[in-house]
Amino acid sequence: MSEPNPTRTQLTAIAWLRWRLFVNALRSTRARLELVSHIIVTLAFAVGGLGGAFGMGISAYLLISAGKPELLALLFWFVFIFWQVFPIMATAFTNNPDSTDLLRFPLSYGSYFLVRLAYGAFDPATALGSLWSLGILLGVVFAKPVLLPWTLLVTLVFVAFNLLFMQMIFAWVERWLAQRRTREIMGILFILLMLSFQLIGPLTGHFSKRTRPQALRAVELIAPVQGILPPGLAADSIVQGIYPRFPAALSSLALLCAFALVIGYALHVRLLAQYRGENLSEVAAPSTLPKNRQLRLGWNLPGFAAPVSAVFEKEVRYLLRSGPMLLTLIMPIFVLAVFRFGALNSARHSGMLFARAPDMAFPAAAAYTLLILTNLVYNSFGGDAGGIQFFYASPVSFRQIVLAKNLTHAIILAIETFVAWIAVGFLYGRPKLDVTVAALAGLLFAAPVNFSAGNLLSIYSPKKLDFSSFGRQRATQTTVLISLGVQIFVVSIGASAFWIARHYGNLWIATLILLLLAGISLSAYGMILNRMDGLALDRRETLVAELCRA
Repeated sequence: MSEPNPTRTQLTAIAWLRWRLFVNALRSTRARLELVSHIIVTLAFAVGGLGGAFGMGISAYLLISAGKPELLALLFWFVFIFWQVFPIMATAFTNNPDSTDLLRFPLSYGSYFLVRLAYGAFDPATALGSLWSLGILLGVVFAKPVLLPWTLLVTLVFVAFNLLFMQMIFAWVERWLAQRRTREIMGILFILLMLSFQLIGPLTGHFSKRTRPQALRAVELIAPVQGILPPGLAADSIVQGIYPRFPAALSSLALLCAFALVIGYALHVRLLAQYRGENLSEVAAPSTLPKNRQLRLGWNLPGFAAPVSAVFEKEVRYLLRSGPMLLTLIMPIFVLAVFRFGALNSARHSGMLFARAPDMAFPAAAAYTLLILTNLVYNSFGGDAGGIQFFYASPVSFRQIVLAKNLTHAIILAIETFVAWIAVGFLYGRPKLDVTVAALAGLLFAAPVNFSAGNLLSIYSPKKLDFSSFGRQRATQTTVLISLGVQIFVVSIGASAFWIARHYGNLWIATLILLLLAGISLSAYGMILNRMDGLALDRRETLVAELCRA
């Protein structure tokens, strides 16, 4: 009798463990709500995936039927860009478990590598990208049925490359963000990347004004470059199979496989270092301290109790050490710059975005600034993880703890709003007084609503959070859906107030409406804040169990 395959045994054990964790979790009401939320999100992604696959299939079929199979490269490039960008832009829907937790068990490296790929295979971007790739495959096959085996092979290699590339990016970015020096370099590169988007509008306008022969020459220069990259190679391999020129098709497929192998090796280097116990901690080595060194006192916030000041200092220091969170918080300024120098530069006379209503730039920036904070507000205890036990053991009320966290979020919101006001004044012209006051009144209404909902969800639906992680969901699926509903409600109320004010030609009407609503939201926030001690005491077992989970 042959011995069982160790890798298969380990993978089976992990799959069984994940299944039992899922089944056992359904005993709680929170887990059932999570399941309902997952079903809703899955259905939404299924509609998008199937619709996109249908569109990709029709496009591929029409391109081949029209005798323009070379344009298949556009479809493959679209799938590739979406596959790699979507996980970064939509971490709210990315729920990849941390595979490094498995390294405490006697797991072979091969099993660990396959588990990492399996986790990535269940990512929404992978599901959508795979469906769209399947659509391209079906479109090509319906146009040229004889190409089914070859196109299937090319599509599988293309899908494998995208999966490996996405996991490789996440693995290396997490490694770079784990150390301060590389984190600073990554921050600079990110800023340069965002600033480069400003060139899209001017370049588009520049090329659109060129004559047709000049535009064709530009395309001729770009085509060879994209043709030697994976999306172009996948398209070229199919195109060469249509003519047919199988030696050329085989060479393109071989290059695509080579790309996949190189990316897979880069992922292997990173995962092997993790498997061998690489520790990227920034803890300084012990040093000899002078005996007369004075004790450094903590921060002191005027008007607030010492526990509030201590928790506030902790929250600020956590954020300053988190590369992903800092990159997220500076996004509003870059969005304004991109809109101004990119799309708006070419849409100044077309009425798009803020071209007809530049006064709305500051209210929109303020709303987007508040939206960015939802990652923090709706899971305020996530970064504390096992430290939640110290909150329960300390002689401090949860009302003070939550107040300190909300104070941190409010100060961040105030600073970002001020910087956004300066940016809007520089890019679009200084906002008028009535617009500025109305926008601030809107924040005074919207912020307490978000803080109230965030405080409740932080107690009832917590999720352990690693501030240094990249591309992972920062809140539970239930929290994501509820926060989406809260944002729709707040934006609808704010937009209605501004619409009424613009209808009557007086924005001070919007200020009055929003200030009245702010009084109600502040009262509701105060009531919920006063109940934090009782809620935290009632939910202590669930809160500690969830945040202390290994």
